[in-house]
Amino acid sequence: MQLTGDDKTVFLPGETTHGHHQIEMACAACHTDPLGGGEVLQEACMNCHGAELKVADDSHPKSKFTDPRNADRVAKLDARQCITCHTEHRPEITNAMGVTVSDDVCYVCHSDIADDRPSHAGMEFDTCASAGCHNFHDNRGLYEDFLIKHLHEPANLASQSVPATSEKSVLLSLAHYPIDRYPARKLSLKERDAPVSVRDDAKIAHDWFDTAHSEAGVNCTACHEVTDETSNVSWIDNPDYTVCLTCHKQQVEGFLAGKHGMRLAQDLSPMTPAMAKIPMHKDAANKELNCVSCHKAHRFDTQYASVDACLGCHTDEHSKQYKGSPHFTLWQKELNGTGKPNSGISCATCHLPASETKVGDKLYVHSQHNQNDNLRPNEKMLRSVCMSCHGLEFAIDALADRDLINTNFNGKPGIHVESLDLAEKRKREADKRGVEGM
Repeated sequence: MQLTGDDKTVFLPGETTHGHHQIEMACAACHTDPLGGGEVLQEACMNCHGAELKVADDSHPKSKFTDPRNADRVAKLDARQCITCHTEHRPEITNAMGVTVSDDVCYVCHSDIADDRPSHAGMEFDTCASAGCHNFHDNRGLYEDFLIKHLHEPANLASQSVPATSEKSVLLSLAHYPIDRYPARKLSLKERDAPVSVRDDAKIAHDWFDTAHSEAGVNCTACHEVTDETSNVSWIDNPDYTVCLTCHKQQVEGFLAGKHGMRLAQDLSPMTPAMAKIPMHKDAANKELNCVSCHKAHRFDTQYASVDACLGCHTDEHSKQYKGSPHFTLWQKELNGTGKPNSGISCATCHLPASETKVGDKLYVHSQHNQNDNLRPNEKMLRSVCMSCHGLEFAIDALADRDLINTNFNGKPGIHVESLDLAEKRKREADKRGVEGM
């Protein structure tokens, strides 16, 4: 085998997980110190995933395992280190979630669960997470009090609408927005400050003029002019994602954290569909993913980015069935004006949902551009998306039904998760004990 240039594949000790395979050539992303051990890897894990864990209502935080009272549990499962469960380069023990957690990981500490919860007696040890009941890090969608609060909700709620973003109304007032450079006033076609050779392109001119950029006073040079280290200013025809950071910081940071942009975050070449581990259209194989590959240059069409951009690359069963689904029907009705605002369900509605960020004293609701943020485990979608329109029981059952997912939720769940049943039974028993004790 002959290696050329920066080819480091010979050094890989084993296949990389689906979550990290794109950046496997950026060895230093994880191995920041070639002589470092677990502590170095732990720091690397937290550099990428720490913010997500901080936001999550972590069921098993590090503090639980550093508590001396739990020393016996640490001896069985040292959850102070991410790599205890998330070992890389071990494809033979890596499961569908892309991590190396063993099926009996819950049983290691909770083998006596049936003593406290008789309802769990006889349950198989490997069903804790697979039954839509428990997630190791974040159980916000499955906690017992949350389940009880949403008992007996109808499959379809009376009021159905997804959260709306506040990007247009809030963006200009954010601290990082350069309001001094881009005064919030509509620019005319004559005010374009592009070079003459570009100004002559009528399509580019009108694409720009019809967007929020011209409405907010964002001229051509805002994206196309760059300043180097010696303060020399030059025009670039194809600016990269870094120019978007100037105004759209939250969106770009989300993009770089997900599979679409994680290679760029490590200074690697852009992701292409050919690198994906899931089915993609062959004619899109070499398409480089960046901001304009979904939003298109100059027009920045959010409707196109919400559906057509996704289906232009993805050809898995779930994606192929979207246009035959009730969700797509709702999307079409909203677009043609026969549906209520925020009632349509696009690809982006579920996979890039509205996300809240506190910026100073303002609540900024923007699209979460990390398309993996609520995907694994998919119960993360319950609060952020599904429960905007559906009752909790229906939503949990739907997310547990792989066949229903493949048809893009065209029908009713064929699987029933017992989480709410168990919670209701436990509540009835507690209420009965309370009445008898009065």
